[in-house]
Amino acid sequence: MYSFDSRIRYSEVDSQGKITLTSILDYFQDCCTFHSEDLGMGILYLMEQQVAWILSSWQIEVKRYPSLGERIKVGTWPYGFKGFFGYRNFTLESERGELLAYANSVWVLLDLKKERPAKLLPEMIEKYQLSPQLPMELDSRKISLPGQMKGQDFFPVHKYHIDTNQHVNNGKYVSMAQEYLTQGFKISKMRAEYRKAAVYGDIIYPFTAWEDHRITVNLANKEGKPYAIVELEEKR
Repeated sequence: MYSFDSRIRYSEVDSQGKITLTSILDYFQDCCTFHSEDLGMGILYLMEQQVAWILSSWQIEVKRYPSLGERIKVGTWPYGFKGFFGYRNFTLESERGELLAYANSVWVLLDLKKERPAKLLPEMIEKYQLSPQLPMELDSRKISLPGQMKGQDFFPVHKYHIDTNQHVNNGKYVSMAQEYLTQGFKISKMRAEYRKAAVYGDIIYPFTAWEDHRITVNLANKEGKPYAIVELEEKR
């Protein structure tokens, strides 16, 4: 397992002084980025090979949101490769080892020149050491859209949404989806499926649907075809 220690910053908390879900996503994303960089498999290496790891889906569960100033440990490890897919787990723990949040993720290696999935390079398989999969109940990486969804006001993709792949960063979609939560909604589980990368200048057309303690948000193009689908479930 690869890990690093940190501390909850003021810039990472909400109005209640608790870390936000988006900040947890950022920690997880940073952790796997650090892991790849330390193995020599980071952004510059991928650019040289003209490939990129594109996130296909997240499933994140939060047991407790740590507070401002708490010391934490963020961990990650790959547990499998298959074809052009990579599978990776994440954990967020307190200083005392309490499991605060955990996640499963599925990634696709994309050939940037051909704009299609690429087979894993032999050196990738050699350098990434696999560990056992985290024992968690996994939902399908595909999220079904409800039959009826309410259209919301459309908005453009801004420059601050874009990452080094020149696409909307995966965490930004989750931030967009959280705009439609009711006051006091505390997320215990998040699933996200990424279908088509939005880029600067695209227009996002959101559609929402509520069911019990869960909201599904389709962040789509004008025709309603999803860029990303985000499902947020409330802590009960």
